Amino acid sequence: MLPYGRQSISDEDVEAVVAILRGDWLTTGPTVTAFENAVSELAGGHRAVSCTSGTAALHMAYAGLGIGPGDEVVTTPMTFVATASCAAIMGAKVVFADVEADTALLDPAAVEAVVTDRTKVIAAVDYAGHAADYDTLQAIADGVGAKTLGDAAHSVGGFYKGRPVGDLADVTTMSFFPTKNLTTGEGGAVVAKDPAVAQRVLEFHFIGLVRDPARFQITDEGPWHQEVHEFGVNYRLTDIACALGLSQLKRLADFTKRRSEITARYNEALELVDGVRTPAQRDYVDPAWHLYPVRILGGRRREIFEGLRAAGIGVQVNYIPVYWHPVFANAGYERGMCPNAEQYYREEISLPMYPDLTDADVDRVIETLTDLVS
Repeated sequence: MLPYGRQSISDEDVEAVVAILRGDWLTTGPTVTAFENAVSELAGGHRAVSCTSGTAALHMAYAGLGIGPGDEVVTTPMTFVATASCAAIMGAKVVFADVEADTALLDPAAVEAVVTDRTKVIAAVDYAGHAADYDTLQAIADGVGAKTLGDAAHSVGGFYKGRPVGDLADVTTMSFFPTKNLTTGEGGAVVAKDPAVAQRVLEFHFIGLVRDPARFQITDEGPWHQEVHEFGVNYRLTDIACALGLSQLKRLADFTKRRSEITARYNEALELVDGVRTPAQRDYVDPAWHLYPVRILGGRRREIFEGLRAAGIGVQVNYIPVYWHPVFANAGYERGMCPNAEQYYREEISLPMYPDLTDADVDRVIETLTDLVS
């Protein structure tokens, strides 16, 4: 089976992890700091806080932004459920806005139609690695006193109007799952432009611990003292994982370049095939392609999906509209509210995409898909 995504691990990656295992720090040590500094540099110099997963990053981001009951979070249904569920966990009402028909990115016009004075966050998703239209979304957010959140689980290493992912939204979340653009095994990060938000994110992911004596409410204890002002969780990433991440970052540019080459090869071969639609790209975005989302027209998606799987090509579908999940449907969200997203879901198949995919592998996928569609 040719997988739809997989990690690329080098000997240098292995050596970096082994060096940590032979050292003194396994977690919350200097390698965590070094990795966070490297992510910050990648993301425009804003403070980065590492964590255990992309889902943890979203939970931390909403906590850092102070999201709670009575607040509304506007987001896209064309994403993994965590973008929305982590807001719901904080007590917010999730409001879904439709996506652009061609890119599957959050549609600013649809967002503008649903924001209110209760909107506290507009959470966009860089679907497939293509950055959302953050300038327009930021203007909408500013108009109602909200903040923007960029779910960049797919797009680390990409650019929008010359600016790197991480420098686009008020807060950006990243994922370093094995199939993503770089990996720490499991892992993620939050990048925040506002230092106060970044500090809240840090403390939330560190069990809520406050270690600054100037902020202590108990002032008669010794140098060992630390205290909790607000509840937090333990989402800390290890030095082991961060050593892998630091090593992977050295190859991120090469990973991104290879993903672009694979995308170009798919595009050239498939753009004129009847019954197939290739992904759209805005001219002001330099994507870091994480997925290659091809659309199968004419109601044949399942047939083609099963044919590809039967041929040993491990395709996937990304994603079922979030509000179709029973946890949202049972709460009163109804099908039909975002027709573009629902149509996109009915047609989408994610073809294999990862840096170690060879040209011969890509050609095999192209030939098999073309034969099945024909």
